Amino acid sequence: MTQAPPLVRRSHERGITTLTLDSPHNRNALSARLMAELHGALADAAADEATRAVVLTHTGGTFCAGADLSEATSGPPTRGPLELARLLRTLVELPLPVVARVTGHVRAGGLGLLGACDISVAGPETTFAFTEARLGLAPAVISLPLLSRLDPRAVGRYYLTGEKFDAAEAARIGLVTLAADDVDAGLAPVLEGLRKGSPQGLAASKKLATAEVLAAFDRDTEALAEHSAALFASDEAREGMTAFLERRSPAWAR
Repeated sequence: MTQAPPLVRRSHERGITTLTLDSPHNRNALSARLMAELHGALADAAADEATRAVVLTHTGGTFCAGADLSEATSGPPTRGPLELARLLRTLVELPLPVVARVTGHVRAGGLGLLGACDISVAGPETTFAFTEARLGLAPAVISLPLLSRLDPRAVGRYYLTGEKFDAAEAARIGLVTLAADDVDAGLAPVLEGLRKGSPQGLAASKKLATAEVLAAFDRDTEALAEHSAALFASDEAREGMTAFLERRSPAWAR
């Protein structure tokens, strides 16, 4: 039997391990398989003494489309939300800096993935949107890495409206570190700086920077996973997800 190609591709150059999301059939959505492969790749990078930092990037025009809605109602209700929380916490707790290189669109749960990274650079073609409210859902689990890092007034606007915004606005509200016309040029000084860091120094410094985020995981993971599961199981969410997959407006849209 031919083995399926990986959904997370790996490469290494001068202390930087690059993990590339490569699941074009669902726009790099967070399927169970992609999350499992990403967990494995992160663990391997953390165990590699030659790695000083991880770059998380993507193929295609979408960095990550969020949850894989085709899997949203399978299995125990809290399994998906808890698996997503575990992945986000893994990124935050990893002793290596994680840098996002974004040249495509980011939606819903993909924003949580981005928010769990330590540093992020986004190009001019990127757009961002919290689309959950339009599906009968809420950005519950992804709030764990995001709320302490985002401008509160921007959270109120974009969580509720689902509007698209660009890289410059993402940088203004704290979602990304830098908006750059040339993403690789913007990343170059960041990666050079990380290459000069000692493993101990990088890990200890990251721990200081992520303490507030990890406190949110300790405090709120179970409650937010249960809240997310309840929303996914609701009639409104079923209508919202069905409408999305059928490319039509949901019943409540005016």
